[in-house]
Amino acid sequence: MNVEISSRVLPGIGVCQEIELRDEHRIGIVTRRTGLRDLVVYDEDGDGSAISIALTDDEANAVAEILGAPQLTSRLSALQLQAEGLVVEQLPMPSDSPYARRPLGETQVRTLTGASIVAVLRRSAAIPSPTPDFVLMPGDLVVTVGTQDAVDQVAHILAGTSHPALHPDTDHRSSG
Repeated sequence: MNVEISSRVLPGIGVCQEIELRDEHRIGIVTRRTGLRDLVVYDEDGDGSAISIALTDDEANAVAEILGAPQLTSRLSALQLQAEGLVVEQLPMPSDSPYARRPLGETQVRTLTGASIVAVLRRSAAIPSPTPDFVLMPGDLVVTVGTQDAVDQVAHILAGTSHPALHPDTDHRSSG
């Protein structure tokens, strides 16, 4: 059985990654901008969560270790604690991204934002230091390092949406 991970940005909160289990239940992990994570089990209707468990970093790392996920992001998180103003985030590569199935270099992320893509997590494998010709795939987690604003800009680039800092001459105020 091929299980797909769906990812979505939760504005102002972080990123939610979900899977549907074979019995049609859904579970998810919400990675908050603060770095905290919540394990979410959805109710049978799928409209809301039946249970949400906030995990400490240690608990999240233990769950990841149990499930066999790479520990690269843990090491990068330790780096984040050492460098003030630096954040490390795992950004989802949406299936409808204009850069899905395209080389990393086409995103021009580093040039446009100053942030660095230091790894890509694909299934249970970590690909460190991806080259510009590395092809991004839907479901990849793009490990990005930079200021919070730069990382936010990268999320918008990957999603194919606009970010005010990428278009400073455009009025982005909402009209309603």
